[in-house]
Amino acid sequence: MTFDLGEALIKSVIIIVFLLTGFAYMTLFERRAVARLQGRLGPNRVGPAGLFQPIADGVKLVLKEQLTPRDAVLPIYWIAPAISGVVAFLSFAVIPVGPAFEVGGRTIQPWLADVSIGILYILAITSLGIYGIVLGGWASGNKYSLIGAIRSSAQMISYELSLGLSVLGVVMLAGTLSLTQIVEAQKQVWFLIPQALGAIVYFIAGIAETNRAPFDLPEAEQELVAGYHTEYSGLRFTLYFMAEYINMITVSAIATTLFLGGWWGPFAPGPWWFLIKVAALLFVYIWLRATLPRLRYDQLMRFGWLVLLPLAVLNVGVTAVAVVFWG
Repeated sequence: MTFDLGEALIKSVIIIVFLLTGFAYMTLFERRAVARLQGRLGPNRVGPAGLFQPIADGVKLVLKEQLTPRDAVLPIYWIAPAISGVVAFLSFAVIPVGPAFEVGGRTIQPWLADVSIGILYILAITSLGIYGIVLGGWASGNKYSLIGAIRSSAQMISYELSLGLSVLGVVMLAGTLSLTQIVEAQKQVWFLIPQALGAIVYFIAGIAETNRAPFDLPEAEQELVAGYHTEYSGLRFTLYFMAEYINMITVSAIATTLFLGGWWGPFAPGPWWFLIKVAALLFVYIWLRATLPRLRYDQLMRFGWLVLLPLAVLNVGVTAVAVVFWG
């Protein structure tokens, strides 16, 4: 029991370090990629090729003064960013990064927990992230922050339905809610092929869930200054900033697990295939940000309810009929 607890703690530390490093260098990757897409250079002064820029940004955020608005509702104002940060880390606990392997006669599983209801766990945990945004916007005592928080909650409800329905096709094909078993079921054929519509719906809904362009209405600078985190600075702002990027990594990791075969790839399975696929999806995130303009809020809601949701329902219906008649 003690050894199992120690192994779980080691895995937890590895996940946290991986996500924190991924968050830090995702900011550099995004800034360099957007600069290249727009014909600019991006960060290139701090360290060789700008590789130390995330460290400089981290030091800057740590040293910034943490201001507390006069009308803030304490301690909710302090707790709200932590909720978003903690939820972002918890979501990654059940995602399998690679196949099990042996070290010294002991089987090592590169995931923290293989629960039989892995998909339900992820849907439940990711839904909690909205509490940090809503509470932060409300507790700030700023009307701009409150409007951003309300927008985010409405956006979450609208696109959470489509996201949840988009994964049902995968569940029906695999016959399980366990993420590791879903990956094993894609040994011959990735679910992206029979579930292309579901994959498209999932990824679009995932972009909206993470408040990324062109669905970044909760943070619309032209209208809301900075949205729900307008009144946050220093480390408290960093928690919101970090949660957004970690959620991007999580959405891409889940898409890789459900639709792109997880660790399966040419020649031999391995965690490198998982990481390559996640990196490719994160680039699509950045590509869309650099390409598409922000939607109006009525366009965002209309697209979610009148386009994305019917497509998700259609995908579930067609998949159900195919499973029943063709097995």
